Parts: sequence; C-alpha cells; structure tokens
Amino acid sequence: MKTNSSTTTIGIDLGDRKHSICVLAVDGKILAETTLANTREAMSRFSKKYPGALVVMEVGMQSPWISRFFTDLGHRVLVANPRKVRAIYQNDRKCDRKDAAMLAKLARADETLLAPIEHGTEQAQLDLLQVKLRDNLVRQRVDVISAVRFTLKSLGIRLGSPNTNCFARHARRELAEGDAGILALIEPSLMVIETMTAQIKKLDGAIAELAAESYPETEVLTQIAGVGPITSLTFILTIGDPERFRRPRDIGAYLGLVPKRDQSGDTDKQMRISKAGDTYLRKLLVGAAQYVLGPFGPDTTLKRHGQKLAERGGPRAKKKAVVAIARKLAVLMLALWREEQIYKPLRHRAA
Repeated sequence: MKTNSSTTTIGIDLGDRKHSICVLAVDGKILAETTLANTREAMSRFSKKYPGALVVMEVGMQSPWISRFFTDLGHRVLVANPRKVRAIYQNDRKCDRKDAAMLAKLARADETLLAPIEHGTEQAQLDLLQVKLRDNLVRQRVDVISAVRFTLKSLGIRLGSPNTNCFARHARRELAEGDAGILALIEPSLMVIETMTAQIKKLDGAIAELAAESYPETEVLTQIAGVGPITSLTFILTIGDPERFRRPRDIGAYLGLVPKRDQSGDTDKQMRISKAGDTYLRKLLVGAAQYVLGPFGPDTTLKRHGQKLAERGGPRAKKKAVVAIARKLAVLMLALWREEQIYKPLRHRAA
C-alpha cells in the first residue's frame, strides 16, 4: 500500500471564493481546519506555513491553475478523480470541511485510492481553450437556428435544410417575397447567426494554424478519414504524453469508451460504457466514428470492422458499432502518434 507518512498532508476542498482546508500532521492527527481565500496571495502565505507538504484536491474548474500554483511553490500535488472518490459522495453528512479531511486521510492511507490525474500545462490549457470556445459558439448557433425554425413553423412556414453556414442567406431568400414582415422580425436573429458563423470561421483558421505551427504531430493523425484538425489537436492536448499508457489499448478505458463492470460470483452483467475521462474528446471521437461508418466514409479496415459489428443485429447494434470504432480510433491515433507511421487504411490493424 502506497502511503505518505513522512510529510504533512493538506486536503483542500476547492470553492469559487474560498477553500476548505484540513492539515494532517506526520502522525495523522489534525493540525488545523480552516478556510482559505481563493487568491494567489492567500495561498502563497498559507504555503509558507507548511513547506513541502503534500497537497490533495479534487478535479474541478479551479484545479488546473491551483494545482500548478502549489507545484510551483514546492509542493507535491495530487488531483483526485471525483468519480473514484466515492467515500466523499456517500458521506451522509457531507460538507466542505469533511470533504477536505477525507481527501487528506485518503492520501495518507493509499494515494492510489484517489485515482490521481495530471492536468496539462498552462499553454496546453490555453490552446485547448480556443477549441472549446469554438465548440461553444457552434452550439449557441444551433440554438439560435432552432429557435428561428420553431418560430417560423408556428406560423406555418417551413424552411429547407441548407448548410448551417448559409442558413441566414437562405432564410432571407425564402422570405423576401411573400413574408417580408416576418423576415423583419427574425432579422436580428439572422444577423446574430451570421456574426457567429464569421467568428467560427476565424477560429477554424486559427486552430488549423495552431495545429500546423505548434503541434505538427497532428498531421500524422489527420491521415485518418474523419479526423480533422480539431479532433487531432484536442486528442494531443488532452492526452499530453503518448507514452503515458503502457499499452495503446489502455486509452479506451481512460476515455470512458469501455463498458462498466458489475461482477459478483457467477454474475457478470453487460453494462454501458463508463463515460469516464474527457467528455469533449469522447464526443469528437464518436463523431469521427459516425463519419467512418457513414455513407461518405471511404472503404477502410475500420469501416469494414464496424459494419460487421452493426450487421449482428439487435436494438443497439449500430450504437455499439459506433462506440467500438470510436475506441479503435483512439487506439489507432495513439499508435500513429507514438510511432509516426504512415497510415494504411486497408492494411493497418487497430489494436
């Protein structure tokens, strides 16, 4: 059992304005329970009281920069996976103070119980932010377009389904002659859609430039049909180090693309995928898998394998095939990244 009995241990339950703190001494006794303002100055002063202490926190919105900050102050930092730390969520008297104490005690008992994760660098976080902001704009544009469509349907007007990028132009053309009054009502929304489209195009260009200049390894991954600059860049920024997995196939579990397991005695239930890991990257891989299996996906070993899975029948055969191909895509991308290979669509065997 891996323990940390030779240093002070600090459990931190992160908050937006203040953090709950529990400090355990070398012998495991509680030295202090307090709160700490969420500022660099306050955390720096607190750090000086316990130099070299082990700092433990959960994954959260604040954890990337705070974990890097405490590391720079000379601490060893563990960032716990909240999906694994069930002892906290199952506490009948849950509160921030008790959560901080639980994190510290778990770290002292066995650090592996925390299933610690590693945040990427600050630069990787900033680069990934461009991709996430683009995705946010795309989703907002979909919401505005849907609102316009529903409004028009309530008035008995049905628009066609052109490319999203030219929706505003298509709507104006359709409504200009006989429904000019209605067009005037929805014009503000159409202007918003056009503005969003222009910004999305700018971000597309910036992301492609970033991938080409700062992450040339993305070119290896985009050899795969259905994997574009956004998917390849997100994959590299999220994984960080291609050597972090002992076997390429281990990435499937890391991204939540393998089934959960509930085995007891002679019972071993078939369950849905765990959906652990990065949600956005998993969504991109599933989207790429849908393209591979779709009518526009070229003939590849991956597609043939997915088609065989889908042909097995059953109510969820197609969905299972998409997930299986998403998992194989992740394995294949990791292998190509590690070995910088030339991808052979009809001969390369994904693990």
